[in-house]
Amino acid sequence: MRKPKFRRQEWHRYKKLGENWRKARGKLSKARRYQARKPAIPTIGYCSPRATKGLHPSGYQDILVCNIKDLENLDPATQAGRISSTIGLRKREVMLQKAKELGIKILN
Repeated sequence: MRKPKFRRQEWHRYKKLGENWRKARGKLSKARRYQARKPAIPTIGYCSPRATKGLHPSGYQDILVCNIKDLENLDPATQAGRISSTIGLRKREVMLQKAKELGIKILN
């Protein structure tokens, strides 16, 4: 079963509210009381399986890489690297070349 898109109560009525989820806190709120024909509310039943929890959508474990030594410690079968934003262009190109040699996927 697919997880529904959780939207804020009455998001369709007032443009200023936006679609981002906010918990319904009103005393007489129909959404808070789980009344029929009201939008779904996030609950623990919608959680993702333990096997995929915390993984990147590609299926790899996301590891932050700051230097070439960190890159060499990655397992290409289960882990993918994300190059730190503080790395400059020259060093980044070297790291991308090294990742290609090792067969490691880079996410950014």
